[in-house]
Amino acid sequence: MAVESFREAIRLLTQMPLLWVPGLLGGMIAAAVWLLYHFTGAFFTGRLILLFGLVLLVAVVGALVLLRDKGGDFRALIHGGFRYYFRVLLPFLVIIFMLVILFILLTITLGFTGITPDPATLSIVVICVLIPTLMLTFFFDTAAVFEDKKVFASIQRSIDLVSGNVGAVLAFYLISALASVAVIFGLMMVWEIALFEKLEPLTGFNETQMAAFTPEELMTMIGPDGIWVTAAVLFLSGLILIPLLTTYKACFFTTLSRGQISIRQESGEYDSKGRWYKY
Repeated sequence: MAVESFREAIRLLTQMPLLWVPGLLGGMIAAAVWLLYHFTGAFFTGRLILLFGLVLLVAVVGALVLLRDKGGDFRALIHGGFRYYFRVLLPFLVIIFMLVILFILLTITLGFTGITPDPATLSIVVICVLIPTLMLTFFFDTAAVFEDKKVFASIQRSIDLVSGNVGAVLAFYLISALASVAVIFGLMMVWEIALFEKLEPLTGFNETQMAAFTPEELMTMIGPDGIWVTAAVLFLSGLILIPLLTTYKACFFTTLSRGQISIRQESGEYDSKGRWYKY
């Protein structure tokens, strides 16, 4: 199921050019954030990341609408993005709020039991809570767009699908991770090849020098050219990964939903007269 959905996603990306719009916008945002961080610092850049993320959400939601309708023009992408914008944003905010409340309650509980929440303990708690929550609610946006679900219904729909198809969903996450690693690794190779001459002194460093090497020293080493090369690589990362993962997610959700519907239709029994009654 997960492999077939990935193949379908690749096919759709080759047939629907507008699915690359979120990637184009996301790549531009990633490059812009990197350049702004380098030239203006973290204070100004941090405030723009939220704004850029809200703008990018319009394109991503619009792409989901095109995938649901199996086509459309640029106007349909923008219209769909604004139409379902809050259908996707509000569940996301609810999930974030629930996680914050849960972390606060866990911290208070640990305090009552006499356990001092040190960074290591908090890290374990965050991982144990964050990963299952994100895995269970990962398809809330596709449920909101594809099935027109409202805020809590979209979250519940995602939880039901994931909990009822654990094996298939784990395969989906594995393929998504492998695809992301492959793209990132390939682009890292491009980055290293493009900056080989500037990075060559690193080959002579010993373990102590490498441990003491700071990001600021790396930026000085690669120079202005390296800054722009890094921006280009970040642009390509967004251009490839955002459309690929968004389309794959939509295709997998569609396949998963169809499988669940067919199973539900077969649930029932025959009475003594041979009549079929569906549960």
